[in-house]
Amino acid sequence: MTLDLRGCFSAELSNFPYSPFLKQYTPPIYGTSNSEKCELPLKIYMYDWPRRFNLGMLKKNSSDPNLPWTSSKIPTWPHRSGLKKQHSVEYWMMVYLLGQHIGDEGERAAVRVKDPDQADVYFVPFFASLSFNSHGQTMRDPETEIDKQLQIEVVDMLKKSKSWQRSGGRNHVIAIHHPNAFRFLRDEVNASIFIVADFGRYPRSVSSLGKDVVAPYVHVVDTYLNDDSSDPFESRKTLLFFRGRVRRKDEGVVRLKLAKILGNHKSVIIEDSVASTEGFEATKQGMRTSRFCLHPAGDTPSSCRLFDAIVSHCVPVIVSDRIELPYEDEIDYQEFSLFFSVKEALKPGYLLEQLENFPKERWLKMWKKLKQVAHRFEYQYPPKKDDAVNLLWKQIHRKLSSVNLAIHRAKRLKIPDWWRRL
Repeated sequence: MTLDLRGCFSAELSNFPYSPFLKQYTPPIYGTSNSEKCELPLKIYMYDWPRRFNLGMLKKNSSDPNLPWTSSKIPTWPHRSGLKKQHSVEYWMMVYLLGQHIGDEGERAAVRVKDPDQADVYFVPFFASLSFNSHGQTMRDPETEIDKQLQIEVVDMLKKSKSWQRSGGRNHVIAIHHPNAFRFLRDEVNASIFIVADFGRYPRSVSSLGKDVVAPYVHVVDTYLNDDSSDPFESRKTLLFFRGRVRRKDEGVVRLKLAKILGNHKSVIIEDSVASTEGFEATKQGMRTSRFCLHPAGDTPSSCRLFDAIVSHCVPVIVSDRIELPYEDEIDYQEFSLFFSVKEALKPGYLLEQLENFPKERWLKMWKKLKQVAHRFEYQYPPKKDDAVNLLWKQIHRKLSSVNLAIHRAKRLKIPDWWRRL
């Protein structure tokens, strides 16, 4: 399906559960076209929930955790939050809506509305990733009880909402960026649009590319703002760089194998390290002085390292067979990244041969493209045109046609999804 990228439809619809119907579906045109509608800002209603579900987690000494956030002074994300920062997508989406009077309204992809009946979608202001990192990281009881109880309350409030009841939750947006976020009750809200890092921990009944949105990790190294070398190819002396945990589980076991294959090469730096302030600084310097940055899968198919490399203008070398990438209907990652299957990467000598013989002219073209696209992976307040959160709202906007189709069909069908039985 070939469609205007600014329109409501996208190629992702072919993955939607109703795809046998959608492939033959042509939307009727009544007045304003779908494309024109989607150029308008997305209208979002954000539930007015107590701050203990969201910003109160950042200000734990708050004397009124059961009141909604009404102050014009929005708390900043903690500077020393370590790897918690990489999953802070929920925070940036919320402050975008709270501070919509800040910045240029004409460049916003979404606006907050006070009347739920005027909304296109509904944002659920629950910091599920931060809740897991704060209360459930050990994944052992009784430490997880607070996280579990918050999820129970969230589901209870949603199911009492008339907006949720009308749609079955299909037009609600819930950020579960950490792979263990909302882990107790995901099945209760899996009709919603999830904001995820990837699909490594979810069955298709819970999350899929057809209904959900892949969001970039929040990069943990500083953006390279003055990358103006006259010859960056020659000034970057390291061929391939990796710094992080070498021993991982699940799909990340490939890291240890790659370290053994690549570690002894004189132009390759493979360092096993844990997250720390000093470690982030070493990673930043290593990426800025390397031509290529290795991005093997973590415990799930993706990791923050890809986005650290992008803002460091270090050409990513992606080794992950099941990775899904943010904004891929707008961005062609092959213009600034290299992709290798796990089988290719583990073939002795193959990966290094490809990188050592990589043409300088092609690398420079990729480096320039990285500098052009890096702003699309910035989470910031106030927001800027086509930054990470604006692009997320655009991705959500493109889901609306399939969401509305699902809502309308669910209301009138006597036998749900009858075509699956044919």
